[in-house]
Amino acid sequence: MLFNMRNFFSIAKLTRTSKQLLRHFWYGPPAQMNVHLKGRDLLTLQNYTADELKYLLWMASDLKQKIKHKGEYLPLMQGKSLAMIFEKRSTRTRLSAETGFALLGGHPSFLTTQDIHLGTNESLTDTARVLSRMTNAILARVYKHNDLDLMTKEATIPIINGLSDLYHPLQILADYLTLQEHYGGLNGLTITWIGDGNNVLHSIMMSAAKLGMHLHIATPKGFEPDLRITKITEQYSKEHGTKLLLTTDPLEAADGANVLVTDTWISMGQEEEKKERLKAFQGYQITMQTAKSAASNWTFLHCLPRKPEEVDDEVFYSPRSLVFQEAENRKWTIMAVMVSLLTDYSPQIQKPTF
Repeated sequence: MLFNMRNFFSIAKLTRTSKQLLRHFWYGPPAQMNVHLKGRDLLTLQNYTADELKYLLWMASDLKQKIKHKGEYLPLMQGKSLAMIFEKRSTRTRLSAETGFALLGGHPSFLTTQDIHLGTNESLTDTARVLSRMTNAILARVYKHNDLDLMTKEATIPIINGLSDLYHPLQILADYLTLQEHYGGLNGLTITWIGDGNNVLHSIMMSAAKLGMHLHIATPKGFEPDLRITKITEQYSKEHGTKLLLTTDPLEAADGANVLVTDTWISMGQEEEKKERLKAFQGYQITMQTAKSAASNWTFLHCLPRKPEEVDDEVFYSPRSLVFQEAENRKWTIMAVMVSLLTDYSPQIQKPTF
């Protein structure tokens, strides 16, 4: 007698064993980690444990392997929709979320402040409540991080931070996946940040020590990371036995680094500060001279878009630069976040060594 899945679903009461078999049939074997992220928000990596961060990276590797390398179709978002609120311009965040959600069978809706009433004649509270009744998740790229905090209080669906003035968690997950792929593990790596104490750095600070990575930070005076975040990072470093260095000397920070990282010195909304910032950041350009202080296996990351004053062409386009692999991995990590927050699917490939 042939197995009929429709008849199987018609059984009103399933035993615990039957439910487990069903889950295995549709989603594969359960993950070998006690991690449950369904229904969670993702505003900052501060709220995620080491195991939860590893799970997201494992999920990203699983999806990349199956969809990109094996050509499988995983309609895990079929019947689901994603509201994408963007107050700022975007290339990688928009494309990774929009194409990734669609690739999983879902429907993404891109919404700017000119497309919806947000901030004009409808409050953020009302917008969050309306979207909660029409979509399954909200990804928002905003100016003020407090707006995301308000959305989580008013929405009944997961809120994903697509970038705020305080954090950029999706970018850092992509960075870690890239390093995982390149080095075969994260534990023991030294990441050196040379540049502005901005939202991208803050997300590294909230997560690197949890994964066993040392962190060196070089910023000009007056452009240090947020003091509150620095204090939390110091505590993380003590708890996980990693090294944390804060300096104004780029070469001191680069000493022994496996990974050299920088970002724009002039973020969106800071254009009026350009002249002052370019003067303050003189000497902070990453060059091959900077790399002479780094470890022999050094690599370079930049979240893009890149300007030549931040890193010269010799480094940016060198074989040591992982920036375009990093950009692609924005897609796989954001897909991993959406799958983890919205479904019961578990990774099926072997868990990577972190």
